[in-house]
Amino acid sequence: MTTTSWNFADLWEICADVRGDQRAAVHGDPSTDGATRSWAELNRRANGVATAMLDAGVERQDKVAQYMYNCSDYMESVFACFKVSLIPVNTNYRYADNELLYLWDNSDAAVIIFHGTFTETIEGIRDQLPKVKLWMHVDDGSTPCPDWATPYEAAAEAGADDNVSASWGRDGADRWFLYTGGTTGMPKGVMWEQDTLIRLVSRTHPMPLTPESDVEEWTNIIASMGEAAPVALPGAPLMHGTGHITAMGQMMLGGCIVTMSKRSFDPEAMLDAVEQNGVNGMAIVGDAFSRPILDALDANPDRWDLSSLVTMVSSGAMWSQSVKERLIDHIPQLIIFDSLGSSEALGMAASYSSKENVNDTAKFDLGENAVVIREDGVLVEPGSGDIGRLGVEGLMPVGYYKDEVKSAATFPTIDGVRYSLPGDFATVEADGTITLLGRGSVCINTGGEKVFPEEVEEVLKEHPGVVDAIAVGVPDERFGQVIAAVIEPTASSSPEGDEVIAHVKANLASYKAPRHVFATPSLTRAPNGKIDYKKWTAFAREQLGITENA
Repeated sequence: MTTTSWNFADLWEICADVRGDQRAAVHGDPSTDGATRSWAELNRRANGVATAMLDAGVERQDKVAQYMYNCSDYMESVFACFKVSLIPVNTNYRYADNELLYLWDNSDAAVIIFHGTFTETIEGIRDQLPKVKLWMHVDDGSTPCPDWATPYEAAAEAGADDNVSASWGRDGADRWFLYTGGTTGMPKGVMWEQDTLIRLVSRTHPMPLTPESDVEEWTNIIASMGEAAPVALPGAPLMHGTGHITAMGQMMLGGCIVTMSKRSFDPEAMLDAVEQNGVNGMAIVGDAFSRPILDALDANPDRWDLSSLVTMVSSGAMWSQSVKERLIDHIPQLIIFDSLGSSEALGMAASYSSKENVNDTAKFDLGENAVVIREDGVLVEPGSGDIGRLGVEGLMPVGYYKDEVKSAATFPTIDGVRYSLPGDFATVEADGTITLLGRGSVCINTGGEKVFPEEVEEVLKEHPGVVDAIAVGVPDERFGQVIAAVIEPTASSSPEGDEVIAHVKANLASYKAPRHVFATPSLTRAPNGKIDYKKWTAFAREQLGITENA
């Protein structure tokens, strides 16, 4: 039997051939000239960008950093990279100079594709990046293209219909890098082979792709979709895995990717985009996105026609049960998919909610090939009460780029089986579902009892006067550490600390309740929904008058 090693560029070029004039990308208002790109146009422009990078002297598997906000050029430039066997590198647009220098040096970036608004930042550090062969300026109306960069638009417009490839070819072993957010140290480049990622992502598609899958059959499925091809809106930034992987998966089906022109989260603009573009699926990040969306829907329940919206996917942060219920009240046909995964392990667990059934917060069904493993390497037995690291076996990354030590720790081989164990701790219930406890790196040890912050945070957020919350460990003479909670109150209520503590004790063991509660106007989560535990630990220590050495 013939086997296939899958590559995104091959699949997307088939989509371009089959879909032709059908929508591939919409940015901002679809009525604006240039806002909509067809599959044929996206492919042609990607050919132009790929040619410009080849002309700059790139070599096989050179790295290309995308330093952009969400836009159609983002995935178009990723397409260009895959055409000529280059590796896209996500770049957090919130990074400061030293963080950018670290990322681009660590990844050995040979090309930087950047929005014009970042020109001044780059000019301050460019002389410290001698490995970069080409700078490509994406015009966003903020600055003209500097003389040291190539206009991205000129390269894209020079593209031809004939598909571009390099002399070295392309295959499924070509890589895609996803740099972690650095919440447990400096960002690390997770190395995924394209064939592995495609096989994982396609598990939810009409035809999951395997090495034995038939290309012609898959092509016929894409052709048969017609107007039914999916329209997806990655609400999360494309620089993060949730938004990026969602976009790649929908493009595999010949779908359309809708991106927002507003660079800060605007729930009303997002709902406008769903209605205007007939969006079928959205990718968000838990309560950080859902609560503002709910506020907009509550204030204007009849404003939007959301009948096209069928699925809402979240990954990266737990989703409160009450929030899910309220979303489904507004959008009755909605299926909520709470995906538990990480940069290093996709498909660890999942939770589905619909009008008929809304699952509890932090309750997930184990994914295919998912495991929970104790520190001694033994699988956690359902109902045992044991705690272990959640992970997967089978399809997983190669490892971390240029970091063999951390690769060995996260991707251990136990009894001859290789696993990906990113650091999320969980326990397996008697019915086989798992309860997520949180990251071991921020686990709080209070009097010998281990407390996972996310478990406490979810209970804190169930309090009617709390919008968001974080739990951190602070020094204590008797217990070593005790729990401090930092809450973001609702606009109409600011609950007293004793009330918040009593609420937690009514739902969790007393030792898991905070000893201290502090309020702040905003917890300022990152666009991917994650929160800076170091920052808020320092804040809590400061409120308590604890010095750095205490």
